[in-house]
Amino acid sequence: MDYLVLAAILLGVLLLAGVGLLVPRLRRQPPLPPAPPTQPGGGLEQERPPVGEDGERTGGVVIAEPPLAPPAEPEQAPAEPVAPAPPVLERPEPTAGRLVRLRTRLSRSQSLLGKGLLSLLSRDHLDEDVWEEIEENLISADVGIDATAEIVDRLRERTRVLGTRSATQLRTLLSEELVTALDPQLDRTLNLTGEPSVILVVGVNGAGKTTTCGKIGRVLVADGRSVLLGAADTFRAAAADQLTTWASRVGAEVVRGPEGADPASVAFDAVKRGVDTKVDAVLIDTAGRLQNKIGLMDELGKVKRVVSKHGPVHETLLVLDATTGQNGLEQARVFTDAVEVTGVVLTKLDGTAKGGIVIAVQRKLGIAVKLVGLGEGPDDLAPFDPAQFVDALMGVESRGTDA
Repeated sequence: MDYLVLAAILLGVLLLAGVGLLVPRLRRQPPLPPAPPTQPGGGLEQERPPVGEDGERTGGVVIAEPPLAPPAEPEQAPAEPVAPAPPVLERPEPTAGRLVRLRTRLSRSQSLLGKGLLSLLSRDHLDEDVWEEIEENLISADVGIDATAEIVDRLRERTRVLGTRSATQLRTLLSEELVTALDPQLDRTLNLTGEPSVILVVGVNGAGKTTTCGKIGRVLVADGRSVLLGAADTFRAAAADQLTTWASRVGAEVVRGPEGADPASVAFDAVKRGVDTKVDAVLIDTAGRLQNKIGLMDELGKVKRVVSKHGPVHETLLVLDATTGQNGLEQARVFTDAVEVTGVVLTKLDGTAKGGIVIAVQRKLGIAVKLVGLGEGPDDLAPFDPAQFVDALMGVESRGTDA
């Protein structure tokens, strides 16, 4: 009996000791983690290890989180390239009455051919000394000896017969004689009957030939014609560029070749292009020629022959510098022999007191002055009209103009 009581006591003690050991261990167990949340669609989120104070994972597998992407910007359509604005084309001044508008440019020539002669003719007594002074003035103005003698003889006869003495009457007589000397019956219009009309522009270096070619193009555009320019001056590097600049201002096309190319070939291509594009006129700028270089003059003749394979050359215009005076007559004669010049363009007439060169050129060659240059502006090239020219020299209101 005592043994049973003792065994029960021992068993109780052992049970109490076991419970005492078990309770602290249970207290040290961490709480069970909450159930992992589910992702949309039923999946479980991947377990993430705890994070320490320094922001690093303290255990488990570290899963790199993708960086947060910046908010997406709305897509923009790629910018379309902006085409450059087309160049603004110039509108040349009308040619009608242009000579009248430029009359002030003739002030230097007016001092000899206009006011100078009138002051002599207005003297009370017209003796031999006065007539000799009149002759000297005309010769100084480059009218030429033969033309001067004819003008003076006619003036002397008319003043003697009519007994003219008033300034108005003398001005009328002098104007009439100068117009007669300029031969108003000559045809001064440009021949534009072809399809296209081919105009060959020739002249020596320094006469302003390429610039004048560009201005002639503006004259034609001002009169409502389409123009193509051929840069056949292939020996001067800047000639083609210069002509291109002139053409671009009025929207004309330029046909050019490489530097040093055969001028005849470039001229041929220009006329062919003009035929294909059906322009009204093809202007061909040629290289400046020294009139004493026979080989070069022969080459100029070759240009004309090659171009003529497309059809006739309708105009061959010789550009003369008015300041060269009588020397220009020799230039004109040699060019006429080489290429049969049909008209003269007299440049720099505003820069000389020798406006009588117009008379001398026409009488010497029998070729009409068709255009005159009276300044550096793009529209300072004017169709020549004898009556308007003389009126400008005499300082009187022009007759028969619509300006």
